[in-house]
Amino acid sequence: MRMSAAVPRSPLGRLLGGLALAGAGTLAYASLVERRWYALRRFDVPLLATDAEPLRILHLSDLHLTPGQQHRAEWVASLVGTDPDLVVVTGDNMGHPDSLNAVVGALRPLFALPGAFVFGSNDYTGPVWKNPLGYFRSEREYRHGADLPHEELRELLTSVGWADLNNARTVLTAGGRRVELAGVDDPHIQRDDWPAVAGPVAPDADVHIALAHSPEPALLDLMAADGFTLMLAGHTHGGQVCVPGVGALVTNCGLPRRMAKGLHRWPGSDAWLHVSAGVGTHPTAPVRFACRPEASLLTLIPR
Repeated sequence: MRMSAAVPRSPLGRLLGGLALAGAGTLAYASLVERRWYALRRFDVPLLATDAEPLRILHLSDLHLTPGQQHRAEWVASLVGTDPDLVVVTGDNMGHPDSLNAVVGALRPLFALPGAFVFGSNDYTGPVWKNPLGYFRSEREYRHGADLPHEELRELLTSVGWADLNNARTVLTAGGRRVELAGVDDPHIQRDDWPAVAGPVAPDADVHIALAHSPEPALLDLMAADGFTLMLAGHTHGGQVCVPGVGALVTNCGLPRRMAKGLHRWPGSDAWLHVSAGVGTHPTAPVRFACRPEASLLTLIPR
């Protein structure tokens, strides 16, 4: 019995086959490798007085924890080994109605340290599936999912002494310094109320830090104008899926793409802005590409 000869593939067929293979490999890498390839970023922030000792701040954001994500929870818990003076959490801790225990397990080793937090939209309601192309539209309706146990989370965090900065302001001691903190609830879902906490910074505090989940430029302008010299936020996921050499394609807020993650001077002010690319991913889009999940250790040093 004679075997028929294989029909050679056309150049177009080979190209399409190669693209399909490359796409499948990229998706496998983004979902199985990079989204679990956690990074600790380290930044020196020159804003202290000339003779001051450094102050270390561990900035966590966008954990998006769901039940069973032990690897993520264990990595966050291990960050207590960075020996921070202050822990700041900028929201979107939960990704499922049953994720409270996972969040507690991740943060428990840090509870012995001074801390402060604000919430994000995914502390109030759970995620829903979204068309990824929708992120390129500036005007779109926010869709809420299932209710999340945010009040239980709030009660737990405040019971260990962490400051609830959802539209609130306080001064606490960390690393032997007086640290003034102000924050707002999530601007992404219009829960922020900066006028409720606005005003010049306390002259007797050593450090002035402002928090928000979503880094909206109009809000950041107000924070900087009041004299806050370090502003911390999350929300953007650093773009989550980035183009090497280009960076983030979207920020999901009004922030310029070049500021989607990392440390930047805020234009027109003496303030610094740090945006965390976050530890987790939206549960309906569990991929990262050219944007590793991260936490940051910010070391405040003399100017």
